[in-house]
Amino acid sequence: MEKADIGVIGLAVMGENLILNMEDNGFRVACFNRTVSKVDDFIEGRAKGKNIVGCHSIEEFVGELAKPRKIMLMVKAGSAVDAFIDKLLPHLEEGDIIIDGGNSHYPDTVRRTAYVEKQGKRYIGTGISGGEEGALHGPSMMPGGTAEAWEHVKPIFQAICARTPEGEPCCDWVGEDGAGHFVKMTHNGIEYGDMQMICECYQIMKDGLGMSNEEMHEVFSEWNRGELDSYLIAITRDILAFKDEDGRYVVDQILDSAGQKGTGKWTAIESLQLGQPLTLIGEAVYARFLSALVETRENASKVLSGPSSQFDGDKAGFLEDLRQALYASKIVSYAQGYQLLRAAACEHNWQLNYGGIALMWRGGCIIRSVFLGKIKEAFERNPELENLLLDPFFKEAVENAQSAWRRVVAKAVEMGIPVPAMSSALAFYDGFRHQRLPQNLLQAQRDYFGAHTYERVDRARGEFFHTDWIGSGSGTSASTYNA
Repeated sequence: MEKADIGVIGLAVMGENLILNMEDNGFRVACFNRTVSKVDDFIEGRAKGKNIVGCHSIEEFVGELAKPRKIMLMVKAGSAVDAFIDKLLPHLEEGDIIIDGGNSHYPDTVRRTAYVEKQGKRYIGTGISGGEEGALHGPSMMPGGTAEAWEHVKPIFQAICARTPEGEPCCDWVGEDGAGHFVKMTHNGIEYGDMQMICECYQIMKDGLGMSNEEMHEVFSEWNRGELDSYLIAITRDILAFKDEDGRYVVDQILDSAGQKGTGKWTAIESLQLGQPLTLIGEAVYARFLSALVETRENASKVLSGPSSQFDGDKAGFLEDLRQALYASKIVSYAQGYQLLRAAACEHNWQLNYGGIALMWRGGCIIRSVFLGKIKEAFERNPELENLLLDPFFKEAVENAQSAWRRVVAKAVEMGIPVPAMSSALAFYDGFRHQRLPQNLLQAQRDYFGAHTYERVDRARGEFFHTDWIGSGSGTSASTYNA
């Protein structure tokens, strides 16, 4: 009897679409779902007549798979993944592979990889981006875990994933244990930043420039034909022109309270853990939190005042400034995201291919854009690149956009329009380019009230000093410095 090339557990829309994608690319797929009636519905519905076999028990499911067995879990992140791992392990043999394709938090993937490997099996945590459409037609895929497992799943993953315009697969091996899910988490954090910056541009156009939805639609259409060409700009263009059956713009009927699944928050928390200034992504997360305070903001709007002036200058010129400000801020966002990836690689001993990660994001995923090709080129020029802002292309791009960027942030402040992501990006840039920051004063303050010590510019790094600021005669200092 012909065995299945791979099995998928979980028949929500992502699971079903991935199965259909695999079958379309010539693979025989076994499927199982905890609610087994869903299996029958799928086999008699979307999978009817296809090379897909439905299973009604774990035992039957495992028995349908070619060895080494490859089992992909498309279930809700969290306890459901652990439960299925424990259900599967007694039925598997040495070398079989369990793949988690959900949005798992990377520490869980680190733990699960060690647990499964200890039982003689192999584990892959795969970040998948692109939503339902991507799952069906080609997602971006970011696998990491047991390295020996990659050769067995590579032909399947690289067949079903998205491809760049040059035909390169948007899927490659990321690294050990939780590396794949860490890269996916960072992708989602950058996605938060991109979306927030686009929303800031929208509010400036709408409230500051008094533009109509149709006018904004035209602007985003124009932007999508240049260096900002991306999936998120394209869907923003489409959203702004979309009307309901009554002829009303749908975007105007949507409550301004943003939801989230937590991956952006994970990125911000991880940046704090690793000591990396992901200021833009952090502000994007906080902007969603602020938006959720709908009733409080409504009350505040009746009490708190601010400027109410609209822009009265050269609108076309300012829109070009706004485009450049968005581009410069976007560069900072990715520079920060890659800083986080580099810090995580050092912390976890991952051998990340930074140019390869940009390639994985070129197609299929939510942040896909022309811009990512430039990131790949930057790391091809210098694989040890410390920060994207130090690459010649991005350095020149930000310098060219800098005056426009500053005008936009200043004008937004003057008009009372919040731009937390774009302004934090500019503040990061200014801090990053300064050889000397005012934290020498901060260190003096810490030493004054807590004897936390400081280093000196005229001595070697690693020597610590304490000053008796109030003449108490005490030479005692704290035992921790933690720069």
